[in-house]
Amino acid sequence: MLSPNLAIARAIALLVPASLLAGAYVSQYGFGLYPCEMCWWQRYAHFAVLVPALLAFVARGELRLWLVRLAGVLLLIAAMLGGYHAGVEYGWWEGITTCATTAAAGGDPLEAILNAPIVRCDTAPWDLFGISLAGWNFLISGAAALAVLILSAQSGRKGVLGS
Repeated sequence: MLSPNLAIARAIALLVPASLLAGAYVSQYGFGLYPCEMCWWQRYAHFAVLVPALLAFVARGELRLWLVRLAGVLLLIAAMLGGYHAGVEYGWWEGITTCATTAAAGGDPLEAILNAPIVRCDTAPWDLFGISLAGWNFLISGAAALAVLILSAQSGRKGVLGS
């Protein structure tokens, strides 16, 4: 039998990064908020979380527990990337110096690159209550990572891993 704490941790590890990625793509394709290079780093981290989170649904026993814990650690890394990016946006520290461009598909590649919008990493294109998307990623991913790690630790202590 699967521990209730591990079941909750496993669900959080899957649903939070999937929801944040969905929100990022809706923001990009629905509202024209194109990602900068550091936004892409955060997306890559969330995709990395999804791998062990999905595998935890088919794994059994001790392996399932460790996959959930790995997802929690990767979620914490995603949160740290969001926190770093938010700090750059708020001017707390200097970030990378390059900017990402988003080239349009099709047509002349050189023209697409030259006419592509420049997306700066040090400017928040949108915020809610003064918190940028990177800041929200930090808060949500950080809280989810802590929940996953605490719940999986409680599950491991009880020794009820199930098959």
